[in-house]
Amino acid sequence: MYKLIRRALFRFGGGDAEVAHHRTTAILAKAAPVLAPLGRVLSVEAPVTVFGVRFPNPVGLAAGMDKDGAALHAWPALGFGFVEVGTVTAIAQPGNPKPRLFRLPDSEAVINRMGFNNAGAEALALRLAAGRKPQVPLGISIGKSKVVPVEQAVEDYRKSLRALYPYGDYFAVNVSSPNTPGLRGLQDRKALSELLAELTLECRALAERDRSKPRPLLVKIAPDLTDDAIGEVLEVCDEHGVSGVMATNTTLSRDGLAPTDQHLAGEAGGLSGRPLTVRAREVVSFVHKQTDGQLPVIGVGGILDTDDAARMFDAGASLVQLYTGFIYRGPGLVRRISQSRR
Repeated sequence: MYKLIRRALFRFGGGDAEVAHHRTTAILAKAAPVLAPLGRVLSVEAPVTVFGVRFPNPVGLAAGMDKDGAALHAWPALGFGFVEVGTVTAIAQPGNPKPRLFRLPDSEAVINRMGFNNAGAEALALRLAAGRKPQVPLGISIGKSKVVPVEQAVEDYRKSLRALYPYGDYFAVNVSSPNTPGLRGLQDRKALSELLAELTLECRALAERDRSKPRPLLVKIAPDLTDDAIGEVLEVCDEHGVSGVMATNTTLSRDGLAPTDQHLAGEAGGLSGRPLTVRAREVVSFVHKQTDGQLPVIGVGGILDTDDAARMFDAGASLVQLYTGFIYRGPGLVRRISQSRR
């Protein structure tokens, strides 16, 4: 059934992937009340507790699918055990010029250079304050506003954290998107240490204010880092008590594209989907081994079937997230992975 639905979705906007994306999200937002009964069919209970948060199942929606939280109540109805919104920035921004989202169907991949297009942290906070938080754990991915110089990135991230802190069950610090100039430089030891030191202090201060435990902070890393660079990131995470790592973001590599998709290889942006399957799993395995399994890892990248998910869990992932796999395989994939973890 989803193959038929996908065929129709891919035709939205004359085949424009971004038009299809926005229309699909809008449809899901309006259909959320109708979809609720579907959740009883698609949702699978396979509970797991990671970094102090209980997840009804270990399959989450990755950031990027619902940046502004427009369809938050629809995703649990499609079987997801948690939802991550964003990446959101302190300052609202339109993102990069269009076109900026491309499907590569024969490669089961997507290239995007969206550039953190979002309505801003305050707008998302208002939506969540109005009762739009889903019934499953909510992760919030925060990133740097494009107009803010890298030297002022710490305060920019802190503004987003402050605005959204009451609503997130965990926060993902995105320092690895290839689509914001200078952002990946924040993965360097000195810059990352400064950023995490301040965000950790901010979390503690906000927790004291609310008389609660600090929300978990996670770092999302790029698949293009060398093992030595990942090792440095992990040392910084350990120094600042980071709760987990998300592996991985999209890649700048174009390895693994089908011959029929090579005409899109020159498009700038991050590649996700099947070509990232092996590398994402390698990074998860490296993180798991380097930290002796003590640092939780969310595996994301190239998960398009239950075997991909199983190998990701075997590599050391505590949770997994879907984005491109969901686009190509639909909600049935969420259910199948969850069932495999029961």
